[in-house]
Amino acid sequence: MSEPSPSRAARPLTLRDVSEASGVSEMTVSRVLRNRGDVSEATRQKVLEAAKRLGYVPNKIAGALASQRVNLVGVIIPSMSNMVFPEVMTGISSVLEDSPLQPVVGITHYRPEREEAVLYEMLSWRPSGVIIAGIEHSDAAAAMLRNAGIPIVEIMDVDGEPIDAVVGISHRRAGLIMAERIAKAGYKKIGFLGTKMPLDHRARKRFEGFTEGLAKRGLEIVDQEFYSGGSGLAKGREMTAEMLERTPELDFLYYSNDMIAAGGLMHCLTAGIDVPGQLGIAGFNQIELLEGLPKRIATMDACRREIGEAAAKIILECSEADQTSSGKRIELEPKLETGDTLLRR
Repeated sequence: MSEPSPSRAARPLTLRDVSEASGVSEMTVSRVLRNRGDVSEATRQKVLEAAKRLGYVPNKIAGALASQRVNLVGVIIPSMSNMVFPEVMTGISSVLEDSPLQPVVGITHYRPEREEAVLYEMLSWRPSGVIIAGIEHSDAAAAMLRNAGIPIVEIMDVDGEPIDAVVGISHRRAGLIMAERIAKAGYKKIGFLGTKMPLDHRARKRFEGFTEGLAKRGLEIVDQEFYSGGSGLAKGREMTAEMLERTPELDFLYYSNDMIAAGGLMHCLTAGIDVPGQLGIAGFNQIELLEGLPKRIATMDACRREIGEAAAKIILECSEADQTSSGKRIELEPKLETGDTLLRR
């Protein structure tokens, strides 16, 4: 479904805005932002703080091109090692490949300060639009996005208030759906294992939806483990072995993603644990690479390629119509795949 989101600033910020906010002349603001001229440290800090608060980004396109955009689309994602985001990029590229627009990728490693730095650099080149993963941003990043004067599309998540357009799924709903299915299958003692938490806001929201869904059925999570590092088979095996040793009565393990779920499945197969009879397993993302495992993991399709395609179409439509904002909201429905690791009752 599509509906407009709240409006943003009507025009890009200028040196005058920073000058007024900091109480110094435009010439001094220019010197500070270009790191030139003799300016006191107190004045420099005053200007930089005002610019950051406003979300002002200097324009690196000089001369006659200064008022125009370049045919680049900034795509800001947390990781390329996570198999989720290459599929998103495939969707974006498939839409833009026959257009004048070219995607340029920046990686944040799930760190807010890194997102600020990547966004600042990309916006300074005046791209035709920005596609950015997630709807949680630092105050500085949010200010830059609101005042960019170009179409912004936040992707992957719709649980929150977007700055402009948004395309994704409800991760809270995804967690709720999984909890309902696990409870229906008769599992009672459930553990949760998550990586990149709490930095991965989408995994956190799935966890919140999952616990809410269990509570509605009189169930709760018996054991849980959050890990701030990356997703991998080895980590999944390690976390699973530790949790089952600690809480052997568990009859279901829900993982924040398929990669650690696959590691968990490998541990169970090695340890002779009957999956899904003795222990059920579910992940998230429906990673195609894992379909070659001895058992297909119960998971959810997060519509990654479709999200990339829809986001790119919004940017392309705005570019062709010379629009600075879209306001579209597109929510896709996550699809549950029971696989071979969840009892079918």
